Amino acid sequence: MAQASQDELYAVADFCLIPMGTGEPSVGPQIAECQRVLEKSGLTYKGLMHHLAQLHGYGTNIGMFLLVGSRLVSRSREEGPWSAVSKAIHDCHAAVHALGTPRVATDIRIGTRTDKEIAPGTGNDGKVQRVVDILAQDKK
Repeated sequence: MAQASQDELYAVADFCLIPMGTGEPSVGPQIAECQRVLEKSGLTYKGLMHHLAQLHGYGTNIGMFLLVGSRLVSRSREEGPWSAVSKAIHDCHAAVHALGTPRVATDIRIGTRTDKEIAPGTGNDGKVQRVVDILAQDKK
């Protein structure tokens, strides 16, 4: 069974960070800064994909970047202990604010499970592989 302690729940998160109020049409520097934070976090994460459609453990993203009005926003998935995942999202907000961005909004989806053991860094990959295996049966 996966760890059931509330402060050590293993979490898989999908989040979309939206910098606002920069006065510029591009938010590329803010998105890049969030990606740097995620790289330094030590968590398993996926972002900056080049695929047009990307299946992941919580659905399918059509592109890894979404346009809100005319603005680019970041979409990332990460997994690890709940506290570390939450801290990484917090740190993305703090880093983007430190660049002078007055407002940052984030849509977050977090899942946990305690019914089976999940090896660290494999939560999303296992979900995706299950769907890929099912679809492979269609081709037989």
